[in-house]
Amino acid sequence: MPLSSPPPPAPAPAPRSSVPLPPPLGDAPLRCALDASDNAIVLSNAAKRVVYVNGGFTRLFGFGAGEVLGQYLSDVLLGPHSDPGLLGEIHSGLQAQGHFHVETLLYSKSGQPRWVSMMINASDEASGGPGGSVTLLTDITLTKMHEVLQKRVLEGMVNELPLTDLMALVCREVERIAPEVTASILAVDEQGLLHPLAAPSLPADICRALDGLAIGPNVGSCGTAAYRGEPVVVTDIATDPLWADYRDLFAPSGMRACWSSPISDHRGKVVGTFAFYFREPRGPDALHHRLVDVCLHLCAVAIERHSTRQRIHQLAFFDELTGLPNRAMFRTSAERALAGLRQDGLPGALLFIDLDRFKQVNETQGHAAGDALLCEVANRLTQCLRARDLVGRLAGDEFVLLLSDCGTDQAVQAAHRLLEELARPMEISGQAHVCRASIGIAMFPDDGDGIDTLLRHAGQAMAQAKSDHLHSLQLFSAEMNRCAQERAAMERALRQALAARSLFLEYQPQVLSSSPTTLHGLEALARWQHPEWGLVPPSQFIPVAEEAGLIHELTLWLLDEACAQLAAWRTAGHGIPCVAVNLSGRSFHQAEFAQQVCAALERHGLRPHDLLLEITESVMMDARPVTRANIEALHHRGFKLSLDDFGTGYSSLSYLHRLPISELKLDMAFVRDLTTSSTARALTVSVLSIAHSLGMVVVAEGVETPGQQQWLQAHGCPVMQGYLFGKPMPPGDVAGWLRTARGSA
Repeated sequence: MPLSSPPPPAPAPAPRSSVPLPPPLGDAPLRCALDASDNAIVLSNAAKRVVYVNGGFTRLFGFGAGEVLGQYLSDVLLGPHSDPGLLGEIHSGLQAQGHFHVETLLYSKSGQPRWVSMMINASDEASGGPGGSVTLLTDITLTKMHEVLQKRVLEGMVNELPLTDLMALVCREVERIAPEVTASILAVDEQGLLHPLAAPSLPADICRALDGLAIGPNVGSCGTAAYRGEPVVVTDIATDPLWADYRDLFAPSGMRACWSSPISDHRGKVVGTFAFYFREPRGPDALHHRLVDVCLHLCAVAIERHSTRQRIHQLAFFDELTGLPNRAMFRTSAERALAGLRQDGLPGALLFIDLDRFKQVNETQGHAAGDALLCEVANRLTQCLRARDLVGRLAGDEFVLLLSDCGTDQAVQAAHRLLEELARPMEISGQAHVCRASIGIAMFPDDGDGIDTLLRHAGQAMAQAKSDHLHSLQLFSAEMNRCAQERAAMERALRQALAARSLFLEYQPQVLSSSPTTLHGLEALARWQHPEWGLVPPSQFIPVAEEAGLIHELTLWLLDEACAQLAAWRTAGHGIPCVAVNLSGRSFHQAEFAQQVCAALERHGLRPHDLLLEITESVMMDARPVTRANIEALHHRGFKLSLDDFGTGYSSLSYLHRLPISELKLDMAFVRDLTTSSTARALTVSVLSIAHSLGMVVVAEGVETPGQQQWLQAHGCPVMQGYLFGKPMPPGDVAGWLRTARGSA
């Protein structure tokens, strides 16, 4: 057994000079062949002492023949990390089978570990051998290094080991294989700055000094290797100019030489460095090169994997545009913060921030300008925060802040500061811009104990701030929540009503002033009878439909229902001149809207002049190309447009000239005050005069008294509508109204 001492009682070892040499190994060519082999060959005698080693042994382990002959091989090659049970396994194997094979760790003369494949065969004197064994040792250090390192690193990745721990593992394994080496791994960030990942055997003050150091042409071995993208060998730190600025930092550590290699990702970009330090002036040897070859790839995979995971985490939890936490990340962080406030009994405030008229920036200056504005807002909000506060971007132009240990008065003051900070002029795409915002505030724990409730309540307060007055703030109240809940319930019910087509229409007569019993037309008015709430006024459910995105569906239903009813009246022989229907401004934003109106008429066999399409001033002044295209298409196909509530908005007279408007509806607010207000009378006269000069019909709404009727008749108003002539009525009552009107005539 070549590596072990004989079992006791063992005879005293003979002096080395008395160890018998093996018989001659044949001729000189055979010896030359054995010495030329890269494998180490060892012959041991019956006393388990070495009697022959070839030249391959010396090259592999560094021991000359004179240092090994007469020794137990175990005393020469076993080291601190060799398998402690190896000798017993060899003894058992040879006893049982006469041969033994194992892969094991031995040590060279210089103390370097050597992984070898060991094949031992018993060789007694009767068979012409040395009386002990023949051992063949093959160097598998490179293969084993790769196997062990790769296994350890990949296991670390599978077990989600942090990158710093993974790199420390690499350094320790390298230092175990090559004890003369001190290893370090540095990362290089996007800005070209160095950050230590692992250097377990370097002093901590050196790592702190290297953190954040910029790479460059004269930044020691590592900074220069990263800058050049190629290995840098410095055999003497004390004299090499690359180390001029850093040798004093490393002098106390005893490091005298450094070899650094760049770590590159799959694109060839340098993402780190892998360095070997030595305590004497020297360069790397073959083993060091093999170690680095193995480790560079593993380090690159680990660093790139970590970078990818960070990127995935960034995309999943942070807003890509502003870099702020997104809704998911903010919610998670806020829950932790609220738990801390709850435990400490401290208050907090949630501020919901929405930019005012942000849409105009995108529409007038482009989305790039809008993105730049959002980034600047995010930057200003971040600068206003304390270390313990949180900020996030929810969506679009909505931001949210959680202020810890903050009472109501402090929250209001903070909101005012934020409004002032956001209102400071900023340059966007070369233009000066003043950003305004509205803020809703919900207090923890009074307005909600969880982040979801606080977000909802702060959002309600923000919506109230916008509706009351732009560029303002609003504290949440229970009344807001009640209104919001009622609105949400109404939206749900309205969706169901539209799906079930359970809304209905009523019709109000429009009569000629010259002959109040002569029908000019009927206006179709949407009605909703809810099973619990009763008759819901249009003033309540129409705004809900607008906000909920249901208004276009409601408009199409109204068109189809009105057309179907008019066709039914015509079939029954009732002479209904036309029906007026109110169109939502948002429907004009649909490119196919004009075609949808035409399709409704075609389904019921009607013609364009059978419908009068009422639009609001907002539609008339809408500059969107799609709106203009729909108006022109409807006019081209013969539809008449009526401008509803004229004089109550921001009408420009130039639009009356440019757009195909055939009718103006005088708002009932003017009609109501005709007999009591000279201003109302003057404005009404002006509207009548404008309409007459432009060849337009005027319909006065809300006529309820004979005095109003007489005044309008006297001043030439051609059409009137109101309770004086008929209330909105179901379709079945229209025939009776017509008979009554004819009878009165």
